[in-house]
Amino acid sequence: QVRLVESGGDLVQAGGSLRLACAASANIFTISAMGWYRQAPGKQRAFVARITTGSSINYADSVKGRFTISRDNAKYTVYLQMNSLKPEDTAVYYCRAEANLRDYWGQGTRVTVSS
Repeated sequence: QVRLVESGGDLVQAGGSLRLACAASANIFTISAMGWYRQAPGKQRAFVARITTGSSINYADSVKGRFTISRDNAKYTVYLQMNSLKPEDTAVYYCRAEANLRDYWGQGTRVTVSS
């Protein structure tokens, strides 16, 4: 079982930055990949970024060049650094972990970007 707890969501002005964190309850080495997804009001949950155990990284086109995903294995934590935020980045951001052929999700953290 893997428990994920996200933090760092906040209200920020357009052009600002935020760093989200996702802390995993299990040894991060048991997790093959972790990622961030977001769900905007009235929309489906969408992929944002993903990092594997081997540090292979993927981003959604909409966030490339602005968001950076990273992991701290010693702290069992994955981060999402978000720069140059836009109003369309407003959403609830969810952390996802892939472990033992199962998916685990956090409870989400809300990011609101004002124009």
